[in-house]
Amino acid sequence: MSQNHNIINIGRQYGSGGKEVAEKIGLALGIEVYDSELISKAAEESGFSKELFKRSDEKRSFFNLFSFFGAERFGSSQNYVGDNELFRIQSEVIRGIAEKGPAIFVGRCSNYILRDKKCLDVFISAPEAARIKRIMERTGLAEDEAREMMEKKNRSRESYYNFFSFGNWGAASDYDLCVDSSILGIQGTADLIIDFGKRSGLII
Repeated sequence: MSQNHNIINIGRQYGSGGKEVAEKIGLALGIEVYDSELISKAAEESGFSKELFKRSDEKRSFFNLFSFFGAERFGSSQNYVGDNELFRIQSEVIRGIAEKGPAIFVGRCSNYILRDKKCLDVFISAPEAARIKRIMERTGLAEDEAREMMEKKNRSRESYYNFFSFGNWGAASDYDLCVDSSILGIQGTADLIIDFGKRSGLII
């Protein structure tokens, strides 16, 4: 990977607006943002169903391939694909994209996968009340439903990250910058991250 490639990895709490911040950064720097797009690319490159990757997205799971291809394609010893194989495929997609040019990756342990590369690693959080409010506004859910969704999503992300990275999701030691998006808002947070990246030399 060229040292001139700007690679930004963004971890985020559900409801913190991390994807929106990533999109603002991408717009400002002219860099493509990869989030759900990674699912499509991983599916295309592996030959597995896109639905398989959607169901395992940042969640730990184990799948029967009969559900996606039919029993005739696999012998009894090849009926299942687990977390490690799906993570390996997605990791190869992430590394392949990073080798080709600048990119912003949202979640999916990208900071761990690209730990040997020059990257700006950021974690975006927000107070619980702010996250619940954002989820309610985006989904139309009631407060209790929004809280339940938030807690479930964050448990899944934490479990996924900790299992594959051997680290601690959201721990400051795993990132160059940790920021509360509720303080400056989405655009202000994006501007702050860009300024930090340039000052630190991690964004050129």
